Amino acid sequence: MSQAEQNDTDNNVNENVNSNFNDTFNNDDSLAVLDISAADSIDDDILESFYNRENLLKVMMATLDNIDERIKNGLTLPYYADIDTEMWQEKSKALDIYITDAVEGQELNLEARGKDYATNILSYPSDLPAAIIGLMPTLPLGELVICHAVVVREAADQNKTVNQHISHLLIHGVLHLLGFDHELGQAEQDEMESFEIDILAGLALPNPYL
Repeated sequence: MSQAEQNDTDNNVNENVNSNFNDTFNNDDSLAVLDISAADSIDDDILESFYNRENLLKVMMATLDNIDERIKNGLTLPYYADIDTEMWQEKSKALDIYITDAVEGQELNLEARGKDYATNILSYPSDLPAAIIGLMPTLPLGELVICHAVVVREAADQNKTVNQHISHLLIHGVLHLLGFDHELGQAEQDEMESFEIDILAGLALPNPYL
């Protein structure tokens, strides 16, 4: 784990069961690799209800597809600026998601960001040099750590479903892994929010900032 960033946003993940959380490949493994794991304190019902792999993969791919279209129109990814565009678009992407509780979430946030409370999501970019990525069959984006208790509380406070909040946080977290950072200034915040709104709209999810 290298670098961490906080996200405060909204999401959506459908229901229904897909309990094979250690399966790392989608039906089309050329597109993405998604690994979902959880602390022992997170029971299977929570994983099945809110962190269904098929649904999270859908949000992940919608985010990457949206970004790919923007790259074609000249967008530069801050953490991947030195990677050839063709290489970026040809390689499948790998993402790790770890679900934890408030106790461990607080410990990780203190360690990563020096803030002594549990936050909704932490982003740990892979931070690999382009030369190394060029040798790898899959491009690792990094890891997202989601504190489920915080997500549930925030969803209730914001009158959103937990699934909607998770979808938004996942989009937000992936954007952080690509190097976008709303904490750098108003322009960066506006850019990130516009990306999120557009991606959520493509998933038929509402604007979380209204």
